Parts: sequence; C-alpha cells; structure tokens
Amino acid sequence: MPTGFHQCRWGYHNLSVVEDVVENYKKARIPLDVIWNDDDHMDGHKDFTLNLVNYPRPKLLAFLEKIHSIGMKYIVIIDPGIGVNSSYGVYQRGIANDVFIKYEGEPYLAQVWPGAVNFPDFLNPKTVDWWGDEVRRFHELVPVDGLWIDMNEASNFCSGLCKIPKGKQCPSGTGPGWVCCLDCKNITKTRWDDPPYKINASGLQVPIGYKTIATSAVHYNGVLEYDAHSLYGFSQAIATHKALQGLEGKRPFILSRSTYVGSGKYAAHWTGDNKGTWEDLKYSISTMINFGIFGVPMVGSDICGFYPAPTEELCNRWIEVGAFYPFSRDHANFYSPRQELYQWDSVAESARNALGMRYKILPYLYTLSYEAHTTGAPIARPLFFSFPDYTECYGLSTQFLLGSSLMISPVLEQGKSQVKALFPPGSWYNLFDMTQAITSEGGQYVTLDAPLHVVNVHLHQNTILPMQQGGMISKEARMTPFALVVTFPAGASDGKAAGKLFLDDDELPEMKLASGSATYVDFYATVSQGTVKLWSEVQESKFALDKGWKISKVAVLGLGRSGAPSALEFDGKPVTAASNIELTSLEQKYLEDLQVGSEKKSSVMVEVNGLEIPVGKNFAMSWKMGISG
Repeated sequence: MPTGFHQCRWGYHNLSVVEDVVENYKKARIPLDVIWNDDDHMDGHKDFTLNLVNYPRPKLLAFLEKIHSIGMKYIVIIDPGIGVNSSYGVYQRGIANDVFIKYEGEPYLAQVWPGAVNFPDFLNPKTVDWWGDEVRRFHELVPVDGLWIDMNEASNFCSGLCKIPKGKQCPSGTGPGWVCCLDCKNITKTRWDDPPYKINASGLQVPIGYKTIATSAVHYNGVLEYDAHSLYGFSQAIATHKALQGLEGKRPFILSRSTYVGSGKYAAHWTGDNKGTWEDLKYSISTMINFGIFGVPMVGSDICGFYPAPTEELCNRWIEVGAFYPFSRDHANFYSPRQELYQWDSVAESARNALGMRYKILPYLYTLSYEAHTTGAPIARPLFFSFPDYTECYGLSTQFLLGSSLMISPVLEQGKSQVKALFPPGSWYNLFDMTQAITSEGGQYVTLDAPLHVVNVHLHQNTILPMQQGGMISKEARMTPFALVVTFPAGASDGKAAGKLFLDDDELPEMKLASGSATYVDFYATVSQGTVKLWSEVQESKFALDKGWKISKVAVLGLGRSGAPSALEFDGKPVTAASNIELTSLEQKYLEDLQVGSEKKSSVMVEVNGLEIPVGKNFAMSWKMGISG
C-alpha cells in the first residue's frame, strides 16, 4: 500500500542486510510497509536480473513469502538503459524486436550503470510489448510488488555520438560508475543538436543534448528526440503500468524520477537525490506542494536526505515532516552511513510518534487518494487552497495541508524547539492531544512548543476526520476499529461539520465505486440549540459490511460548555443505561484566551465510547448538551 512507510537504501549489499532492516524496524516498533532494493539485487547493474551470489533466489523467495504473508511489499529499481551484452537475454530480445532508439539507423549508444547501453523507444508499440514481456519474465524470477523507474530523463553518463572503446574495460569497475568511459565525439552538424541557445546544467552552459540522448536521435515513426525528450519518463511509466497491470490484474505501483503532464495517473514521484541538509528539508515542502498542483499527488522526498550523512537532529525533524508526505520513504546513498529510522534512539522515538499518527489517519489519506483520482485535487496542499480569501498564506511553504483541513507545522531549522506557525481564521485542534485548541479570529501567527519528538498537527473546524487505531503495517492498521473526530468552531452554539471515507481492498486496478468492491461514506454533524447530531449516508454498503468494520468511538470537539451531555439517542431510540456506551466530556485548553467581544467562552470535547456501528450502514445519533446556565 503506497500510503504506508517505505525503507530503501543504495547499498543493501546482500539479502541478509535487507532481512536485518525489516527485523530492526519490527524490534524498534516503527511501522514499515515496503522494503526496497536499489540496484544491489542486480547482476552487474543489468535490468531484470538477480545477483545469485548476494541475493540467492531460493532465500529471496522465502523472504518474500514471509513478508507477503503479513502484508508487506517489496519493490526494486530498473533503469531504462539496457546493457549492450551479447549474452544478456533482455538485450538479445530487444535487438531481435528492434525496440531501441536509433541514430543513423543503428541503436543509439550511451552509458549508464551497466556500461554501454541502448535506450528502449517507448513510443514504439513493439517496445511496449517487449517491455511487458521482460517485466513478466522478471516477475516470474522475483515476485516484486512494484517497480521503481529511475534515470529516465533519460540520463546518460556520456554526451554525443559514442562507441565502445577497443582494448579497455568500460566501466573499469573502480571509482564512481558515472564517469564516461566510451569514446565519444560531440554532434554539432544539425540545429537539433546545437540550437542557438544553451542549457544550464549544474552551472555549465552546454548544448541541449548534454548527458542525455542526442537530440537528433530518432524514435518510432521518425519522431526526433528533440521533440520527444520530455515524454521519455512518461512513456516508460505508461508501458510499465500496462506491464504490471497485465501480470495479476492488480493496481500497479510505480515510482518515477522523470515526469510529465499526466504522469500522476500512472506513477508516484520522488524528488530525486535531495541532500540531507536543513535547506533541502525546507525545499521538500514546496516541491511536494508543486507536484500536487502539477497533477502528481503521490509525491515525497528522500527522508533524512539521500546524501551526505544527515545529523541526528535533522533526521528527527525530517521524519516529522516526511511522515506526512503522501509518499513517505527513507532512502540513502551508497556512500552515506546507515540512516534507517532505528539507527538513533531519538529518531526512532520521533518516528514512532509521527508515523504512529500517519498510520492512524490512513483512512483519511486513502480517501484523499480517491479524491485525487476522481477530481485531480492534490493530497498535500498549500494553505491557500482552503483559505483563498486569507492572503497572508499565499506565499507560505513552511506548512502544508493534507486534504482541506489537516495542517502540518513542522520545525525546519536547526536547534529550534518552537515553531512560529500561521493559523488561518477559525478553530484548530491538536491531533495528538485533542483537548488542546487554538482559535484564530482573523488569522494569526502562533508560537508553538515543539520539543525534539513533537510535530504540530492541527485539524480545522467543520471537519469529520475518520481514523483507525494504527499498527505496524497498513494491512493490520486497516482492520482496527474506526473513530470519528468531529470539529466545530470552538464554543459555538450552532455549527456544521462534514467528512468522507472511501474504502476498497487497495489492489483493484481502478479506485471506483462499483459491484460491491468499494464503499463510500459521507459523514455529517450539526450542533444547534443544545443538540448534537451525527449521521452517515453510505453508497455501496456491501464491501464495508462484508469486512465487518465498526466505528467504536466518536469525539466531538469545540462544543459550548453547558452542562453534561445526556439523552443519547441512536437511530431515533434512547440508549439505555444497560448498554456499554459511555459519554464523557473534557474541558478544552486554549493557547490564546478565547474571547468574542467582551465575553469569554470555553468549550468541551465529548467522547462517545463503546459504540459498534457498522461502517457500511447508515446511522444517526444525537444527544443534548444539558441546559445552558
């Protein structure tokens, strides 16, 4: 399930290291859904291969069977460059099917991790078929649960027209693998290769084809790379999606580095090799928000940074942000020290807190994924999406919303144990301690305490948030009872709230409401004249009813304090004292004194425990809030 937490590293040298990582997450009680391999599992960096020494297949299959049985997943990397190697079946079949991009009638030669490579032309229907067949063959070898398509800009360690050098090994096998060792010469004879402008490649003013496919190389039907360059990763994502879906008819998971308009329909995105610095932690928020606006909702950055080594403090703060990225993955470089979240006791504690909350709000995150799929709305959003009239938040990229009303206000600076957060107008409730509230009349900055293990997450008024009890793995978390958190404007005598919930088995090819394979619920609540009402309207009830999911608890925040809650009714019938249902109320504490005019107000949170409401069934409940004194 992509909404769980993922762990990856370039440099898991053998299978026992991977097994060890999974075991250590479990020991540290940190949730983990997906374990990844960068190219360490491959034979000589070649796609669709397995290093049988470091990843012996019988042992790998036994490991996968073990993790699959508890609902964990396994994903590996593949790069588009196919190693030029006459004894390599993938290459042989590629040549036989004529699937590669051409230069002057020959497959265009480039260099990536395996050395000399040719690039598949995903605009060619034959290539799509061949790629699907290679994915199928690999899946028979290793039953992976998704594919990570990297280097697909396409990235080339050389530039221009290259050939394999005679009399020297390329790559030499020593030093970094990204130094060009082919014999190459620049191509300048066409306006496609040397147009009258340069690009800025990491500060170098260079021709447009620098370190990628030569721009006069030719795709299917005579299309030039000059015209198709930006489509490369996108076309690979579509071909990979088709290939994975064809295997078992399940919903594919693909992570792509290169994206284009429309990529979000087929693939998730991570923001490439971000650094383990405070500056890149800050940038990760604006990048994530931008990609949501670009139509790629499932997005995140390498938590704690890909390189160089993060500090312990930075890693603490990064998981507190990264736990709320739509796509949440820790990933590190071959040359960096280990940075799994259990490597430091302090980071493990921050991870248990932040990921613990992520796994409780999985129903909300998953419903947002459905909303993204059906409407295009991002999962992570800038504040101005929900507060377009509040111009103060227009330029803000140090906080973000999940959906329309869950606000994350993280610490992004070294040595800080407070955060100055902007609160748009309305009442906001602390998700980690719902008795804590902030009411911001016209919108204001508030300084929040944020010791090392604390991240501030607030829920806005007028919301109904579906939650579950969490767990070490999303499959387990999804079977726990539900709770509904209802927020009204603090102390209001009149208020409305709404929320929604989408449920399916998360493996069907399409997220849609049909034929008993999914359930959708709208929740509504009102408070008026001292009566609180909460009800649901269910579409396609069968799926949730078959699963037996129950709502066991309701918490209503911001109620005007006017005597104890009483006269609970359920579906129009009074609830008797003999039932297990309990009503309790707690005083809410405010950071700022809540004052309207000259009259100070206070509010309470009312909890209803001991419920057993089937999620898939319409219900209505109400109670009275005593008599106003």
